[in-house]
Amino acid sequence: MRATKLRWVLSALLAVPAVTVGLAQPASAASAGERYVALGDSYSSGVGAGSYLSDSGSCQRSSKAYPSLWAAANAPASFSFTACSGATTGTVKSGQLAPLNSSTTLVSVTAGGNDVGFADVMQTCVLQSEATCVNAVNNAIAQVNGTLPGSLSSLYSTIRSRAPQARVVVLGYPRFYQLNGNCVVGLSETERAAINRGSDALNAMLAKQAANAGFAYSSVVDEFTGHEICSGNAWIHSVTVPVSNSYHPTATGHSGGYLPAFRSVA
Repeated sequence: MRATKLRWVLSALLAVPAVTVGLAQPASAASAGERYVALGDSYSSGVGAGSYLSDSGSCQRSSKAYPSLWAAANAPASFSFTACSGATTGTVKSGQLAPLNSSTTLVSVTAGGNDVGFADVMQTCVLQSEATCVNAVNNAIAQVNGTLPGSLSSLYSTIRSRAPQARVVVLGYPRFYQLNGNCVVGLSETERAAINRGSDALNAMLAKQAANAGFAYSSVVDEFTGHEICSGNAWIHSVTVPVSNSYHPTATGHSGGYLPAFRSVA
């Protein structure tokens, strides 16, 4: 049954029409002086958006990811893009912070989903039973409320110590499913609701820890509303090939979702 589910979900995804969003934005005098560093996991590197930079290797940094789009539109004085697919708060802290210094003026970061095993949760939900899926989500939420706050606090304090003058923007994750949408196969509504609940819990913790650190937090939920999986106009890949793209924003998800969310507070 689950193999059949995968085939039907993939077929539904491939039927989703493409959407084009205009990006022309004049660079402002203020942004031209920015020294911008983009940190984070696959939601910042741009997995799922395609057009990966040749020097990014398995990090899969994309020219269509929101950090690249913001830099192209605003021509900052410097732009360092160190976000990497698979990153946790710990690996962001240990491997991505070298460009930060006292001259850094703007930082963006997405991190936390891999700390609580998001990818494993999604695999469980696609391949195993409804009850197992819901249990996996509940276990992830327990980690969100248990170990993640300390990990985020450690990362955020290190970012602040290395870039004391920077405006730091923490971005959240999309809500993945439109409930009662147009998906007639695939995960059950119970599974979809559980996954959304997990995303909401993660975003709430990110917002709380960002506020504690004195950082700006920008949700992307509003931007992706109406563009979730099962909406008929999805900006998020469902189960697809390559598998690594699954449950990541499309190029339009970055240009129409993450970029406006970042721009609103950058």
